[in-house]
Amino acid sequence: MARGAPWHGEVVSIHIAPKGEDPMRSVKIVRATPGKGLEGDRYFNASGTYSDRPGPAREITFIESEAIEAMARDNELAISPGDARRNVVTRGVALNHLVGREFVVGGVWLRGIRLCEPCSHLEGLTRRGVLAGLIHRGGLRAQILSGGEIRVGDAITPSDASEARAAAPITSADEH
Repeated sequence: MARGAPWHGEVVSIHIAPKGEDPMRSVKIVRATPGKGLEGDRYFNASGTYSDRPGPAREITFIESEAIEAMARDNELAISPGDARRNVVTRGVALNHLVGREFVVGGVWLRGIRLCEPCSHLEGLTRRGVLAGLIHRGGLRAQILSGGEIRVGDAITPSDASEARAAAPITSADEH
């Protein structure tokens, strides 16, 4: 995703689980709440495996459908989109490039916080090889900046403010 190059993607599927380690359930629509997460999800209810480590990086997670497909192709390891245990499965968005950037899903504004690298806990809930298969393509953790509903099929686009900041030249004051 080069600077200045237009991009957009879409929501392929949405997944939530009421408690940590519960199976992910696919939904067509979900309400996003700043500071809390997705209604009905384990981290919204503070009942997720890592709820003892709260923060904006627990509000919503994303993974590229292309990453799940690449793992199946490259590692001969197929999992369903919900088994990746990320809330939103996307198509057409380079999620790794959204760290530190604002973007919009439907009408909900978000900020990419950090990559969502796979861990041994995920591998334990799925199958051996998932950790290696999703390394550096495990998705994105994001903060919800404005609430609203996210639906399957919603567009994913850069926010104008984030793209303007990314395109702005660095000045000496910005270098420190």
